[in-house]
Amino acid sequence: MSTQAATAAARRSKITPEREAELYDAVIALLREGGYDAVTMEGVAARTKCGKATLYRQWGTKPQLVTAALAERRCAVFAGIDTGTLAGDLREAARLAASRRDRDAELMEAVAQAYIQHPDLRDGLRTTVIAPEIAALDAMLARAVERGELAPDNPATGFVAPCFLGMLRVERLFEDRFTDASAMRTFVDAVLLPALRVEG
Repeated sequence: MSTQAATAAARRSKITPEREAELYDAVIALLREGGYDAVTMEGVAARTKCGKATLYRQWGTKPQLVTAALAERRCAVFAGIDTGTLAGDLREAARLAASRRDRDAELMEAVAQAYIQHPDLRDGLRTTVIAPEIAALDAMLARAVERGELAPDNPATGFVAPCFLGMLRVERLFEDRFTDASAMRTFVDAVLLPALRVEG
């Protein structure tokens, strides 16, 4: 653990897990209600009857608090998927993503604009929320290469994670086209697997 991480952990250790969960719940609620701009240290403090100074001492800045809350509440979707084939892995990832669509979409839309406008928030979310999902998708491809299913020099491999996560982001913008939960499975079968030249 880095010195910075150890210092942050030591600061947070003064708050009980139950109290930390309460604070994170308040952040998530404010995000859902009004987006990133609606979250303020004052608002979280008032909602949880917590001193604003405590929040600054524990998390330092609003982006760090929001990032921590999102990371705590959003468990990795794709970690642990290993069906034995790349087609099976990608289809299972599509199934899990579709099952979480309604629950996660509202929250992700609440922070999407802030992600673009606030580099400090973007950097935190990339590290704690997005990077684990990208790593899990990349691991599926690496296993497929090891099994001989996928050519290591296939130029499509570098686009799988961006396309998969991008599809999740734009799916709700095209609800007239993607009207049911099968859209992600169709995306895998009609776009990703042919591009990867994978049978299945």
